[in-house]
Amino acid sequence: MIAMALNTLAANGLGTNGIRGWILDNLVPLLLLTVALLLLWLGGGKGDNAGVMRRVIGVFVALGLIGLAVTGAGVNIGTWLAGLFSG
Repeated sequence: MIAMALNTLAANGLGTNGIRGWILDNLVPLLLLTVALLLLWLGGGKGDNAGVMRRVIGVFVALGLIGLAVTGAGVNIGTWLAGLFSG
């Protein structure tokens, strides 16, 4: 039984696509919902609009970094930036 499982793993290979897909499909939206609710709860009721906007901008920056990491676009942006400084 164990040998059959090992043969199946060897044939299919190991990877992180399953856990990566689960995190992107389930964990990221749940974290975004949690952050949105916390922002509304912490700053919305107190009238601290400037504080809320600072937090929202921080969340947008974090989302941009997550997007760069997930899509792999960081390599293209780095190549473009390097091209600005080299001939």
